[in-house]
Amino acid sequence: LHHFPFLEDSLKLKTHNTNKVYMKIKKILLSPQEFKESLSGIEVAMAMKKGIRNVDKNVTIDLCPVADGGDGTLQTLVDITEGELIKQKVHNPLGKIIDSEWGKLGDNKTAVIEMAKASGLALLNENEKDPMKTSTYGTGELFRSALDHGIRDFIIGIGGSATNDGGAGFASALGAKLLDSNNDIVIPSGESVGKISHIDTSGLDKRLQEVKVMVACDVNNPLCGKNGASNIFGPQKGANEQKIKILDKSLRHWAKVIKDQMNKDILNVPGSGAAGGLGAGLMAFTDAELSSGADIVLDYLNYEKKLEGVDLVIVGEGQTDKSTQFNKSPIAVSLRAKKYNIPVIVISGSLGKGYNELENMGIDAFFSIVNGPMDLQYAINNAFKLIETTTQEIYKSISL
Repeated sequence: LHHFPFLEDSLKLKTHNTNKVYMKIKKILLSPQEFKESLSGIEVAMAMKKGIRNVDKNVTIDLCPVADGGDGTLQTLVDITEGELIKQKVHNPLGKIIDSEWGKLGDNKTAVIEMAKASGLALLNENEKDPMKTSTYGTGELFRSALDHGIRDFIIGIGGSATNDGGAGFASALGAKLLDSNNDIVIPSGESVGKISHIDTSGLDKRLQEVKVMVACDVNNPLCGKNGASNIFGPQKGANEQKIKILDKSLRHWAKVIKDQMNKDILNVPGSGAAGGLGAGLMAFTDAELSSGADIVLDYLNYEKKLEGVDLVIVGEGQTDKSTQFNKSPIAVSLRAKKYNIPVIVISGSLGKGYNELENMGIDAFFSIVNGPMDLQYAINNAFKLIETTTQEIYKSISL
């Protein structure tokens, strides 16, 4: 049931039922994520819907764009919950004041923060990248702004960081005083956390005792060591071998200070090394829980309720390849859909190496919107029409 066996060869839709059953599609759920540098998740879903409507005016179509905790999570959740973006000036990773934002969701009690919008690598020029100097202070400022708006429930995406300060900057922005052996204040950075001897929490924002924080984290690296934050992610942030050793030593020291003074052992917790140790800092100062970004989003959206009565799910992303299997949103969606035997089609900007491995993870068919020779910029600029056309042709085939 729910499969389209007459398309089994051309669409690679798989069925294990030899007694093939044909079924008219009555309800479709559209759950793409953003196409990076091109369209938001809701825009992709609208393009898909338009393509289907060109063929069928009557089928029920629900739009539920998703995200995996990385780029686009903020905008997607604001769009789908009819929330609002709150503008906020913050300090970037090197302390320069910039315009940033966080999302107040439609329930008026939950905030979504993308740390990359305050402490992200993309905010720096190539010659500015240096995790010895960068700080998560700006992410703490976004968090404080949300507290000021009455928010107590948080979803924080921590991908794309430029930092390696173990969340010390975040803590400082929320009132913690970081002191050295001379009782002088330490300005937090990747290098300076190694000089912190004492954490004065007397000025720490009392509202932190009331918060619930879910951290969208898709890596399980510990804070330190060969698989830790500095060694694995330091090079992409501008650290050479010598700096990596200093950074790793500094984070190890920072973890000891936290353990000794706050009685929280975050050194080897899986995910504590995410975002240059911000994962560790959030666990230490907010009792945050780390989880898969895609699952956090789907749980928040009560996604399985949205699957009720659905005959087909269409997902999408900028590029589908081998890396998609690591619980990015198309896979997170397909695994849930398969619990109810609902077929899943993916429409992507492109299909990269290893995409076909995802057939064993619940995706039934794969399509690229690139329907002929074209350069990347053309595809980005014309993504809406390309998605519309591709979806239209797919639906024509399914509804024959």
